[in-house]
Amino acid sequence: MADTAKKVLISGGTGFVGSAVVRALAEKHPNFVIVVIDQSPPRPEHILPEGTTCIQVDITSTNALSKAFEAVKPGIVVHTAGIVPILAERFGRRLEQEVWKINFEGTRNMLDTSKHSGVEVFIYTSSCCVVIDDMRTAYPNINEDWPSALKSTIYGESKAAAEALVLKASSSQMVTCALRPSVLCGPGDYQLVPSIHACIANHETPFLIGNGFNMWDITHVDNVADAHVLAIDNLLSSRTAAGESFFIQNNEPIVFRHFCLAIWAHFGHVPPFEMRIPKSLAYFAGLACETITWLMGKTTTLSRGSVQDACAVRYASGNKAKEILGYEARISIEEAIRLSCEDYASRLGVKLPILKSGSR
Repeated sequence: MADTAKKVLISGGTGFVGSAVVRALAEKHPNFVIVVIDQSPPRPEHILPEGTTCIQVDITSTNALSKAFEAVKPGIVVHTAGIVPILAERFGRRLEQEVWKINFEGTRNMLDTSKHSGVEVFIYTSSCCVVIDDMRTAYPNINEDWPSALKSTIYGESKAAAEALVLKASSSQMVTCALRPSVLCGPGDYQLVPSIHACIANHETPFLIGNGFNMWDITHVDNVADAHVLAIDNLLSSRTAAGESFFIQNNEPIVFRHFCLAIWAHFGHVPPFEMRIPKSLAYFAGLACETITWLMGKTTTLSRGSVQDACAVRYASGNKAKEILGYEARISIEEAIRLSCEDYASRLGVKLPILKSGSR
């Protein structure tokens, strides 16, 4: 594809995924004009390339969006903006209205404004959670033919509904596609590695819920950013990705316990012993914590949802993304873990020990 000048508007571009997309796009297409819209100003942990224009916009305000689009006049829109509830809220319903307002109504506003502004290409950052957030089901090596979950989390439900809008909107005037990243790590990660690292101080590392063999997809954010650039290139040329969704991951599923052990090892910690806790017992403890905190008007980290999440089997096939987008993970899972730990350690202001050869 000829690298002709294009105007690209990236929503949520100061965030974890959005800033990675901005960096990848600027590197691949230095001739593109990139404008970021976000409710938050640029953040030091999410570096943006020099010269990136940032406009503070609330995507739930149609008036503010219209003004931004009128000023930018983009031909390409990458919609990464959204809200991911923190762990203590992920499996409850307290934030349901806010999550739906941003993830669903915000996406609808972005779509409508893009159509009216003559946008040619619209990429939506969806999530694997549109399928896998039904905690009652195992998801081994799933593909894009799997239906959205009938019973899910507020996040999974809102992303699934928004994704459906995006794919239905694809037309000859504006082509769309949706990318479904798995659980993410990498520079600026504020949820995954920090929460696993916190287990050290909380003396929780010895405890293993369930059989300890459940596998997850975990992806470095820069790999996800690469997939976004490939999707843009496709929709500007062959358009074989139009109206399609794609699971995006490292394509190296890892046992979740092994992932945790690798992170702890990078911080110089090895659990002093291992105690297996049956899933049924942990589930009951989660229910008890939910009940107590509900009576006290607080939130809980340990819940039935978090127990099921820790024992979940969730990894997907990467065949469709490889065949249509040409996507392959550039950063391996081992390298992703190392880079993520180094980044988090730098934010904590600590120095990581040197791992012996072969350590995970």
